Amino acid sequence: MHLLAFDTSTDALSVAVMRSTPTGPLYWQHQGAGGAAASGSLIAAIMDLLRQADLRLQDLDAICFGSGPGSFTGLRTACSVAQGLAYGAGVPVLPVPSLLALAQTARAAHAPEADQGSVIAMLDARMDEVYAASYTFAGDVWSTLQAPCLLMPEQVAVWSQAANALQTESPSAHHRPAAESAGVKGQDNAPLLSPAQVGKAYQASLHWRAWAGNVFAAYGERLAAPTTVMCCDALPQAMAILQVAPALIKAGACVPPEQALPLYVRDKVAKTTGERALEKAAKAGIAPSVAASDAAAIAQAAAHAQTAGS
Repeated sequence: MHLLAFDTSTDALSVAVMRSTPTGPLYWQHQGAGGAAASGSLIAAIMDLLRQADLRLQDLDAICFGSGPGSFTGLRTACSVAQGLAYGAGVPVLPVPSLLALAQTARAAHAPEADQGSVIAMLDARMDEVYAASYTFAGDVWSTLQAPCLLMPEQVAVWSQAANALQTESPSAHHRPAAESAGVKGQDNAPLLSPAQVGKAYQASLHWRAWAGNVFAAYGERLAAPTTVMCCDALPQAMAILQVAPALIKAGACVPPEQALPLYVRDKVAKTTGERALEKAAKAGIAPSVAASDAAAIAQAAAHAQTAGS
């Protein structure tokens, strides 16, 4: 199986290529600056790795990309590049949730020998919020306990307890293949895990456990991470996408290029001027009155807050 994978959902750009050989797969990878810079360097990095691997786009079995959640610009860049290359080459696309790639990155780095476990995967969503999802794994198969969502840092601990409850309850409706979270099949049409698979997913939760992501430095104690889990810094990596891709492809997660879409969790990408002004006022100890909710009054409160802080 020959695969291309890339993720631009964060400030880091990650690209990797896998080429199958009779003696096993070979890998090539590239790391660079993500964000706005990714749009200018992603295609060049892809073509360079394909040249190193002596592969053409037409030789690929799938083009895999980190579908999100994450940076809006980054997600649009990754999706559009995946669609364009796939259209031209006539190959399918595999959207992989970036939080799933993050979970696999943490597993590969900190528990490569673990056969079962669970990961709370988180990315800094800015605006004082985090993207979060919970997964379990058994062997090469990942299952989604809680799909990607948007939380305040203080909400993560309670939300993670809900994940624990889903694990202990073990109803099949709570455990879905990670392929479904890739946006491949509608919830009404996707097959649920069998009772045996549910039991396996539950057993997985009793082994290696971790919270992983890029949120610990930013939010620290506000996350209230339990002492019983490992907290590890991690970002979605293209190599991790390649590692989870074969199982997802086997589960039927590939889609035609036109059906490959970013996974947006937040519709609102920035705070309004008024919201930012209220935050500045609050930090300066100012409590604006209800009458100050109009734009002019909020701007005045912001100016006052700036003067008070200088």
